[in-house]
Amino acid sequence: MKLHAEKISKEFIRNGRGSNTFLAVQETDFTLCEGTVTVLTGRSGSGKSTLLNMLCGLSVPTTGKVLLDETDLYAMPDHALSKLRNQNFGVIPQGQTALHSLTVLENILLPFSLYRQPADLDLAEELLEQLDIAKLCDVKPAELSGGELRRMAIARAVVMKPAFIFADEPTGDLDDENTETVFRFLRGAANRGSAVMIVTHEHDAEQYADAVFRMQAGQVLTENKC
Repeated sequence: MKLHAEKISKEFIRNGRGSNTFLAVQETDFTLCEGTVTVLTGRSGSGKSTLLNMLCGLSVPTTGKVLLDETDLYAMPDHALSKLRNQNFGVIPQGQTALHSLTVLENILLPFSLYRQPADLDLAEELLEQLDIAKLCDVKPAELSGGELRRMAIARAVVMKPAFIFADEPTGDLDDENTETVFRFLRGAANRGSAVMIVTHEHDAEQYADAVFRMQAGQVLTENKC
């Protein structure tokens, strides 16, 4: 599968003096291909997360379109797009998104319950081991550190074996050892066929990447071609 953005941009309306619009992402093409890791770097506020959110079906572009093979994501009804995201996209957000009434294992298995699909308990337990949080499977999120919550979110994002994995600062609250674990884990997911996009400030991510791109003032400075 291939995800391709054609001439997408994102403009926000804001209050204040002068212009009431802000161009967060300038018009760009961008492609993600299976089996690859794409790293996107740049200063805070350069538009990295906005671009990621448009690519993964969470933010409607102001111009352009995003195609999953031949399917135009933003031409789909909301319920159909939601189901497509659940089946094909795994998103690791910047913030903490745990449901505090559920255990770690129940949080990881949550994507299966959205459309009443049989849960892959074996894979969930394997992911717990790989991310070194197996001993926490029955713990509630309130008892976890920031780094443990982050690794739980990573497991939840990949438990459906998505074709595309979008990781927005996935190591922001991890120490050096766990940062390496996460980048190696994401590289492994790409080796097994997923297309992985990592937004990060960590230069260490580049050694795991097939392509590295930088954003500046909403502009992708180089084109991504597979």
